[in-house]
Amino acid sequence: MAVTPIRVLIADDHPVVRIGLRNMLQSDSQIKVIAEAKDGVEALHMVRTLRPDILLLDLAMPRMPGMEALRELTANGGTTRTIVLTGHVDKRQILEALQLGARGVVLKDAVVAHLSACIRAVMQGQYWLEGRPVQNLVQLLRDLAVQTAPPPRKTFGLTARELEVVTLITEGSTNKHIAETFGISEETVKRHLTNIFNKLGVGNRLELALFALNHNLLPPAASADVS
Repeated sequence: MAVTPIRVLIADDHPVVRIGLRNMLQSDSQIKVIAEAKDGVEALHMVRTLRPDILLLDLAMPRMPGMEALRELTANGGTTRTIVLTGHVDKRQILEALQLGARGVVLKDAVVAHLSACIRAVMQGQYWLEGRPVQNLVQLLRDLAVQTAPPPRKTFGLTARELEVVTLITEGSTNKHIAETFGISEETVKRHLTNIFNKLGVGNRLELALFALNHNLLPPAASADVS
């Protein structure tokens, strides 16, 4: 009984890469390359019209990067399963791709060894990462989230309230405004500032603001506003 081949769409902006992938996959009688796209926009159009089983998606493409194309594909639903092709290991990017619906990640320098096996694993409902099928996607996502989490902020011995005062100081707040914000007296604000100056080894508000920026003392939103 004849086996229906796995229909594959290749999306990569480099013609040499597309030709290489096509030639490699054509040697497998159970895989059929049905089309090629040179950017994310073409890839989206071909997925919608051709409905391939597998999309091999390069992340670095013009017009619409692979990650944006993946986001669109996931939002629109469909049965095509996406395998991401990337030139390097970026755990944060891999985590995002899996969260957006990618079923596998293959390094370009490992396609010869892994691509056919990855395609088969994904067609069987598995996920693929680091050259092998993934049995527990939830645990994998947890592990990647831990590995890509930003390092904890150093506090240099500052209390939670003192860190809040530091944030307001970098925003240009006066002692009066800080006192009103927290419902405390200005004398208490002065005591907080004295403690902060002593702990950080700074002598004035400008030095404090510069120290806070250089040592990641501010919460993300405040850091973005200051910069």
